[in-house]
Parts: sequence; structure tokens; C-alpha cells
Amino acid sequence: MAGLNPETLLRAYAVGLFPMAERHDDATLYWIDPEKRGILPLEKFHIPKRLLRTVRRETFDILCNTAFEQVIRHCALPAPDRNETWINDEIVKLYLDLHELGRAHSVECWRDGNLVGGLYGVALGGAFFGESMFSRETDASKVALVHLVARLRKGGFKLLDTQFVTRHLAQFGAVEIVRSGYRELLSSALDVKADFYPELDPSEFDGFLQSTTQTS
Repeated sequence: MAGLNPETLLRAYAVGLFPMAERHDDATLYWIDPEKRGILPLEKFHIPKRLLRTVRRETFDILCNTAFEQVIRHCALPAPDRNETWINDEIVKLYLDLHELGRAHSVECWRDGNLVGGLYGVALGGAFFGESMFSRETDASKVALVHLVARLRKGGFKLLDTQFVTRHLAQFGAVEIVRSGYRELLSSALDVKADFYPELDPSEFDGFLQSTTQTS
């Protein structure tokens, strides 16, 4: 996939494609278009009770877009549950460029001044394409996901694309849909003007947390 640039990447997202490498040390990128796509329905998002208690304790300081490069580079590293990742140097460069354009965002968990977890993804219209997440402390990536969903719902987003459904994501309500159904949802979401930086005060966030227990 030679000559890939941020503009081409955004056009690919708009038709349902995303890039991956086979391994972090493989320079080749491939377009992925799964027959079944993972999504996390925003209005049916569910927070497990134990995690809800962690979120309410405010264990982490939550920030957005203050350490995007650190987040993606952490996501590219092997972890206890994954010996290999699909994020190579070309992926890192492309998404740093998207971040500079205001299209790629990170949600970060900090504790005592240290980055201990987070996630990143791409925003386009009313769709957010979740790319990867990492944890260096228990539940850090999950807490980042909770804050991402609160932000997306408040900002008017209609689609949270998770690419695939893992056991980690299934506990929050992630489901698989067929390619044609995904493309219909994507097309509708792209017509929406959403805001990744909505004002979300503590009472609204608490209301969001309450709604996740009512829909579980």
C-alpha cells in the first residue's frame, strides 16, 4: 500500500475500510473490510458493576489529546495478553498526521503524573473509529472507554466502530453486524455533524453513568 496519506486514509474510512499491518515490524499495510464488523451501540452501552465503582472512585485523571503519540506508541507495544501488534511505524506516522489535522484523538488515564492507560481513534462526521487501547494499571483502558462513550454521546456521535468484537468489548455491549448493515450505519453517521469536545459537567457525567445501569 504505497503512498498512503491522511486524505486517502479518511476516504477509506468513509467507505468502511481501515489499514493494518501483519506485525509491528512488517512495513506492509493491508486494507481490511471484514464480513462482520464490530460496533458498540452508544445508547446500549453497559458498564459492569465493578468497573462502575472504579469509575466513581475517580482512580485516574482523564485527559484528551495531551499525549497522543505516547498513547499510540504504548498501543504498539506487546502486552501480557498479546505478543504481537498490528501497529507498525507507518501506522504511527499516519495517525500522528491525522492527529495534527484534528481527526485522530486520544483519551488518556493518568495517575500521579504517569500515563497508565488510554485509547485512540479517528473521528469523521458522527462516526468514531476506535483503533486500539492499552493499560499499564488495572482497568485503565476500560475507564478510558467509559469516558470516550460519555463524550461521544454528549457530542452527538451515532456510531462507535470497534472493528472486531473481543471478550473485552463484549462486556460493554459490543456486537457484530454484517458488512451491508455496517455500511448503512456508517453512511448515516457520516452525514451528522458531531463534536468531540462537548461540555460535559459532573452532573451530566453522573447521569450518563446512571443510564448505563438502566440499559444493562
